[in-house]
Amino acid sequence: MTTFTIPTNGQGLYEFTREVRQWLEKQPPRTGVLTLFVCHTSCSLLIQENADPEVQTDLRNFFARLVPPTTDPAMSYLTHTYEGPDDMPAHIKAAMMPVSLSIPVENGTMMLGTWQGIYLFEHRDHPHQRQVVAALTAAA
Repeated sequence: MTTFTIPTNGQGLYEFTREVRQWLEKQPPRTGVLTLFVCHTSCSLLIQENADPEVQTDLRNFFARLVPPTTDPAMSYLTHTYEGPDDMPAHIKAAMMPVSLSIPVENGTMMLGTWQGIYLFEHRDHPHQRQVVAALTAAA
């Protein structure tokens, strides 16, 4: 088991596939399931396309439109507003998206598709140091 620290600089997708691969390369080659879990309530984990950066831009824009900040009149019903206008919307986005991922591993290699990458989706405006726990469970 290990913990990855992913620095963020505001809302957006932060790929950390390389870091996970490097960690797996240091482990004995096993077949099993890699579980990733983010230890925060205002960001998410995604497996998403890593070839065209417009995908990341479109995802960020979609969720910003779907769940705008609390300063938007459409969000006036929210009561948890004292941590900033991005905080409660970040919690809502994290509730809609996964906070853990399961990835098959064969002989120490993640079985991701050609264009798939592992991302932390930061939902807050300010920089953070996000922690993602990784555990590799060997197949029986």
